[in-house]
Amino acid sequence: MFELPTPLQAVTLQLPSRPRYQENLDTLLAYLRTHQDKELIVAPEVFLTSFDYAHMSTAAKFSANALKTLKKEVGEQILALSLILEEGDGFVNQAVVIHKHRVIHRQNKVKLFRLGDEDLYFRMGKKKQIKPFEIEGVKYALLICFELRFKELWKQIEGADVVLIPARWGKARKIHLEILSRALAVMNQCYVIVSNSSDTDMASSCAIISPMGEVQSDDKLKAIEGKIDFREIKKIRRYIVMN
Repeated sequence: MFELPTPLQAVTLQLPSRPRYQENLDTLLAYLRTHQDKELIVAPEVFLTSFDYAHMSTAAKFSANALKTLKKEVGEQILALSLILEEGDGFVNQAVVIHKHRVIHRQNKVKLFRLGDEDLYFRMGKKKQIKPFEIEGVKYALLICFELRFKELWKQIEGADVVLIPARWGKARKIHLEILSRALAVMNQCYVIVSNSSDTDMASSCAIISPMGEVQSDDKLKAIEGKIDFREIKKIRRYIVMN
């Protein structure tokens, strides 16, 4: 008889990015250690450096070194975040998932946000990279911020049990983030974990959302904690058959 994975304790970080990169890395390391009892941690998009377009080479070099530090730190936990990295003759916004001291998934941002000039500074990723990946019997998928808006990407990640969304989503479109992430959880009958920046111009709205659309969220907190219960996924997929 097929056994469901053990429930996961998760935390999504709702943090501002400081001008000093090292301060952000130290903050992330502190939260990893504080939440050693959590199996899954998600950090905001480019949390370590923000979109520091004036210093892209510096940001990329710092992020590459920070990734080495994070790989040493992250053992049994799963950590998801995105970084500015140098690739070929340009820069990418790359999401990485770290587990057991190695990067087990990489994915460059495909949908670049033109209102934020991302298309001027980053190379576009390949759409085929956006697909579910498995860790210890659990199917994950990942969308980076603006990618949440694209219904064809929802189709590509069908079947995922948990969708991770690192983001720097602006305050002016806060309601869009909340509606879309909740709709994704209901439509794909999965958990959705949003980690968004809490900079003054950002939306916050970090959340852990169940397949039923139930939301755990609090803009006043720096970390939102919740449980990924795989019985809930099985129940909703058996109750409302989508195929």
